[in-house]
Amino acid sequence: SASAVYTYFDPDLSTRSLGTLAILKQIEHCRINALPHLYLGFWIQGHPKMDYKRQFGPGQQYLNQHWQPLGDPGLQPALAVTPD
Repeated sequence: SASAVYTYFDPDLSTRSLGTLAILKQIEHCRINALPHLYLGFWIQGHPKMDYKRQFGPGQQYLNQHWQPLGDPGLQPALAVTPD
């Protein structure tokens, strides 16, 4: 497995989609080296600067001590607050 957590770029260049390019290059690296997974780091639902990560699937979230597919109906965010 590989991690993209430490990938960064100048935010002034965001229109160049460098985050997407970085992920594509890391996917290529994983394929060449037979690595089965690429961890893209944190993703915050609805955060516009992180939405580009959603186009790379299948995504998973760690919820209730289990990895579950992102987008499954009925799943709640891992840090959801429930009313008393």
